[in-house]
Amino acid sequence: MKRKKGFFYVIIAACTSVAIMGCADDETFSSSRTDLLSFSADTVSLDTTFSNVPTPTRSFWVYNRSGKSIRCASVRLENGNQTGYRVNVDGSYLGQSSGYQVQDVEVRKGDSIRVFVELTSNTQYQDSPKLVEDHLLFLLESGVQQKVNLKAFSWDALLLKDAHIRRDSVMQSSKPVVVYGGITVDSLATLSIGAGTRLYFHEDAGLKVYGSLRVAGEAGKEVVMRGDRLDNMFDYLPYDRTPGQWQGIHLMPSSYDNVITYADIHSAYAGIVVDSKGASSQNLQRQKLLMQNATVHNCQGYGVAVDSAKVQLYNCQITNALNHPLGVHGGDVEVNGCTIAQFYPFDGRRATAIGMEPPIENLRVVNSLVTGYHDDEVVWSAPAEGQKLNFSFDHCVLRTEKMNTDDSLKFTNVIYEDIKDTVRFGEKHFRLLDTDNLKYDFRLRKESAAIGVADQSTSLPIDRLGLLRDEKPDAGCYEFEEPSDGE
Repeated sequence: MKRKKGFFYVIIAACTSVAIMGCADDETFSSSRTDLLSFSADTVSLDTTFSNVPTPTRSFWVYNRSGKSIRCASVRLENGNQTGYRVNVDGSYLGQSSGYQVQDVEVRKGDSIRVFVELTSNTQYQDSPKLVEDHLLFLLESGVQQKVNLKAFSWDALLLKDAHIRRDSVMQSSKPVVVYGGITVDSLATLSIGAGTRLYFHEDAGLKVYGSLRVAGEAGKEVVMRGDRLDNMFDYLPYDRTPGQWQGIHLMPSSYDNVITYADIHSAYAGIVVDSKGASSQNLQRQKLLMQNATVHNCQGYGVAVDSAKVQLYNCQITNALNHPLGVHGGDVEVNGCTIAQFYPFDGRRATAIGMEPPIENLRVVNSLVTGYHDDEVVWSAPAEGQKLNFSFDHCVLRTEKMNTDDSLKFTNVIYEDIKDTVRFGEKHFRLLDTDNLKYDFRLRKESAAIGVADQSTSLPIDRLGLLRDEKPDAGCYEFEEPSDGE
């Protein structure tokens, strides 16, 4: 949803009190202190916002249910222009020219008016969000003053617009980094992003890498990449839980030696596109991407899309995408200790968890959990004559039918989910699949068939969160542990 500035300067005819036109000119207005206005909200909350960035618009209604017409001598912001709030009252903007107030606002009996509010807060000079508060004061001709509270939390941020990285650079910030227009890494440059850095991308922004990207998160200090909407779509649903909020990461054909460690990449259009179109087979000898202990979740396109590239995915959660969470269109790909789950809730036409298209030099999936809504979450296209389609699954839990053809040789030490068991699908595996509120926790439950399935000789020593795996490691990126109190 695009944000629009300047709405205050447009007369909103639909929101004006049309009833005024039909009323008698001699109608009187109440002077009784018992005749009051009522409001659809006593407090207008604009949630958390970044300083110097306009918030989405909020509105509320002002009703006259008193039985008599009421006139406001004035409607004004208590603090004038000091807090950054902007208000439009029934088509009239409370700006500098009017002294940040409007006079003689009439609300006829049985009628209502609408008020619009937005905020561009000033810099707060502190690392944590700070409360920014004001009141909209309605002074009635009777002398009674009524008010509506306006509040938001303002968070200081670093703003980047159309950033072009032309030399080796380090991005490290304790403050949020808000990105407009995107970040482009030149073919001769490396961008390193330090632990704990949080990037908030506007809807048209993403990260294009022609050189190299090094995301150096740490356990407990992950690098976060997400959209910049901090408000809610509905009372129960933050925009951050919806896909397509930003463009994602695109590793261009010229990009190699990318490393992503301890990162949380979510709610993008395409999480990570690993692009090697036109590359020769020799380029499969050179590492395109190593991603470990990372999450790619809730994408409107692919989660991770690999095109003819050498990629390693270790201890990664790749979940919920309209297209395949993991799509392999040629290349040499190793997947070890990953949870690849397809419970994308927004479209019944969602693709399967893993999709393969030849030619594929090699796709090796070990010690992993692959599941979702479909009866078959692992699909591939038939190769043309002369094309390679080399793949294998070993010590995995798969939601797919057991193979009875020559392809069965590609599946060893595999636990097949019972596809007839359609009761809540992944509920037996995971701690939380709340599709109503779009909350997910892909850590294992004790009932999961993934417990104890992995091969100790090839399993990674720690899991996605840094937890040590035991002598009977679990399939997927999370080693099972008993939930603590409150989880």
